[in-house]
Amino acid sequence: MSNQPLPLDKALASFDALWSPRIVQRVNDYDVRVAKVAGEHVWHVHDDTDEFFLVLEGELHISLREPGGERTVRLPRGTVFTVPRGTEHKPHAPSGAAILMFEPTGTPTVGDRHEEVPHHVDATTGHTLGI
Repeated sequence: MSNQPLPLDKALASFDALWSPRIVQRVNDYDVRVAKVAGEHVWHVHDDTDEFFLVLEGELHISLREPGGERTVRLPRGTVFTVPRGTEHKPHAPSGAAILMFEPTGTPTVGDRHEEVPHHVDATTGHTLGI
């Protein structure tokens, strides 16, 4: 990790892969990750951690399966949302988006339990930013 300021637009311009987050910073035991997203991710659950989202560009939708039923939250640019631990969820971005996430270091992008991972989703714990 660099000890210099990092413009997020420069970080996002350094890669093209979708659903393949890059680690831009670390805060204590957490990764700060940015990702470009489009289309659908996969239904998954993080059993032991919340997942924080900030939408940098575009609009992100997150479908949630909760005790009261299924719902979808829509997150336009500049909004934040936290998926509580243990909540099954599926991010999707019909028109594409850029997002920033906070997750404990080592958290897999497809959670602890998930459906089959499609070829366009990178099952990773985050990649080092190549700049």
